[in-house]
Amino acid sequence: MAIKKTELYRSLWASCDELRGGMDASQYKDYVLTMLFVKYISDKAKSDKDFAIEIPDGASFEDMVNLIGNTEVGDKINKQVLNPIKEANGLNDFPDFNDESKLGKGKDLVETVSNLVRIFNDNSLDFSKNSAEGDDILGDAYEYLMRHFATESGKSKGQFYTPAEVSRILAKVIGITFNNATTQTTAYDPTCGSGSLLLKVANEAGKAITLYGQEKETTTANLAHMNMILHGAETAEIVADNTLTRPAYKEDDGSLKRFDYVVANPPFSLKSWSNGVNIESDEFERFTLGVPPEKNGDYSFLLHILQSMKAKGKAAVVLPHGVLFRGNAEGEIRKNILKKGYIKGIIGLPANLFYGTGIPACIIILDKENAEHRKGIFMMDASKGFLKDGNKNRLREQDLRKITDVFTQMQEVPKYSRMVPMSEIADAKNDYNLNIPRYIDTQESEDIQDLLAHLQGGIPQRDLEAMQTYWNAYPKLKNELFSSLREGYLQLNYEPSDIKPTIFGHSEFKAFNETLNQTYNHWLSDQFEIWEKLEVHCNGKDLIAQMSESLLKAFENNTLVNGYDLYQHAMTYWQETMQDDVYSISLDGWKAGNEWERTIIKGKKGKDGKAGKDKEVSGLTGIEGRMISPDLLINFYFNDLVQEIYALKNEAENAQILIAEIEEEQSGEEGLFADLEKINAGEVLKLLKARQKEDLKMVAEPNSKYGTQTIKSDLEILEDYLSASSTIKENNATVKILEAQLEEEVIAKYPELTEDDIKELVIQHKWMAHLTSTLHQEQDKISQGLTQRINALAERYATTLASSQTELAAAETKVMAHLEKMGLVW
Repeated sequence: MAIKKTELYRSLWASCDELRGGMDASQYKDYVLTMLFVKYISDKAKSDKDFAIEIPDGASFEDMVNLIGNTEVGDKINKQVLNPIKEANGLNDFPDFNDESKLGKGKDLVETVSNLVRIFNDNSLDFSKNSAEGDDILGDAYEYLMRHFATESGKSKGQFYTPAEVSRILAKVIGITFNNATTQTTAYDPTCGSGSLLLKVANEAGKAITLYGQEKETTTANLAHMNMILHGAETAEIVADNTLTRPAYKEDDGSLKRFDYVVANPPFSLKSWSNGVNIESDEFERFTLGVPPEKNGDYSFLLHILQSMKAKGKAAVVLPHGVLFRGNAEGEIRKNILKKGYIKGIIGLPANLFYGTGIPACIIILDKENAEHRKGIFMMDASKGFLKDGNKNRLREQDLRKITDVFTQMQEVPKYSRMVPMSEIADAKNDYNLNIPRYIDTQESEDIQDLLAHLQGGIPQRDLEAMQTYWNAYPKLKNELFSSLREGYLQLNYEPSDIKPTIFGHSEFKAFNETLNQTYNHWLSDQFEIWEKLEVHCNGKDLIAQMSESLLKAFENNTLVNGYDLYQHAMTYWQETMQDDVYSISLDGWKAGNEWERTIIKGKKGKDGKAGKDKEVSGLTGIEGRMISPDLLINFYFNDLVQEIYALKNEAENAQILIAEIEEEQSGEEGLFADLEKINAGEVLKLLKARQKEDLKMVAEPNSKYGTQTIKSDLEILEDYLSASSTIKENNATVKILEAQLEEEVIAKYPELTEDDIKELVIQHKWMAHLTSTLHQEQDKISQGLTQRINALAERYATTLASSQTELAAAETKVMAHLEKMGLVW
């Protein structure tokens, strides 16, 4: 069964991380990603005769495999494989696979390097076949590994990787699209790290773009070069050198080369930026708008970027928030840049997004086109939209989509975004300070307590006005729930317990939900027609783009349902489940739904370091379908058998409960089981037979010490115990037989499924069923939110001061009466 994308990523990370030992993740990544790179280009060269990367004879991944266990494996990988690949393709230096300080000495080094080769020497990782149209599985795996290595590398060493979500935002807000990209379009990143930003720009532009990058760290520059190749951007130019000191890209006259688009995530507040930079007579004229402070290089990169932009060039750069408001030299530079009109927009991001720092950052969007006529700056505060992910924050799909939608359409959203006039920025109050809170108030409205309502009762009109989004959807419901009490205050017409049924039963509530269902079902119906036509070589990335775009369009004007919430549900399901299914269809068509396999538990390593034997997981729990889970198959085809098994298990559980109750009741000193050393069916049967003999003795001797009723009751208890025990034994035996039968029938059913069967199961009973459930979640959220808010307001003002005083007086009277009776008051 072909490996799933998500399984590929997880298995690669788990295997590599296991081998890392004590090595720092920031160093170990170089070895793992190099191995992935060599494996990929070796496989790709087999299937693509026009592949741009040359694999010299004797320098393929297969040649690495032949070195497994060789006492000189590290040295030979360096000399026979990596160096020839580097020289043939103009790459930077690869990591040293013979470095004893990192990989161990002697046998330890041989074992570590050999095991690393073994990880990638797997039939499921045949990358010449394991690919899908429009789906860069290896490029995605590369980024997956880099993200995990960045997470593991710690605060000071994870700067080589810009989170993919941030990269996507920069690529979209910069203004490049496939339609406006020409063969002459160029994009540049002066601090390119591992190259993720450049690749996201290329993805937005299509293939018609030339990429240029410069990175100070040689090993990181090599990662970027490999990343370009893995993503099909073999012609990208990556230079390893200091951008501020020695810019790599120049025009014929020696000035800085200028580009159509520039993106960057430079190191924040670099203290040594000026080392080697001739500030007073910079030959590239980068400091004409001012000189940054000696120990803070944020503006040095921004000025370099401005000088690297064409006359109509555009740029997006990530910088710390301090660049927006710090004074002195930076304040003067900011003022000069603003007067030029170069800043088009600013986006404030959540804190703790980046691997190298926890401080909040912003994206500054630069645009030289018509800069002299710019009358304002579009500002956004997107700092509150994120998901907590371990010790970092992460932008969700809905967050980055909202950011890019709002910015590209210049939408003014309350407490989120606005176009700020340049006159407001330049006035005496602000004096070119760009701190976002000066211009966008994101504070949530305070839930104010109403003193008069506490004194006299009633719900303040302003509290209900704050719920206007609900009343826009249910205008008549408000009048049914509330009636006027006095000016500015209303009373609730129902008891708190009746609020929820009143809302749920109201005609407007039902009609709104029905409209939601119709809208969503119409969208699903359109998707069904598209999904049903999926076939080999279908493009998964185009599919999810169409899905998400049409879903947002369907709910863009909805009163209560946030289209971005539904968008998030769809994107999450895509990432967790649906992309694997579509990828399988792209590889093998719908027949992939026939495939299943046994789950394998890898054997644990012994003390000798050797792995134990792998073990298959038996039973239904050990069956894994490639596209169709056993549960989905069972629920659709074998429900009657499942219900029979469930009924038997339920009966056995009830019998077990009865046994537990009898044991608890009869285990005391006077109980039937008081003299039993252990309680089980065998011992209880002996006790029953003994009591039956006593019963016979009582009949023969009427004056026996045992009363008739007592013995009869004891016998019934013992018989019930044994009957329950027999039920458990018989039912469990039957269940075992039926589950074995179900397992056989499930396994037999997979190959019998027709293409129509598979489509029905996957599209209707898997994809559509799950996506429909997400709408119901949003509907529940709406109804629960309305009900809870009304209940909270009703409870808040239910007790007035007067009624509280009356209750207090009554309580005082009762207390005094009790004290008098006790003789404590006279």
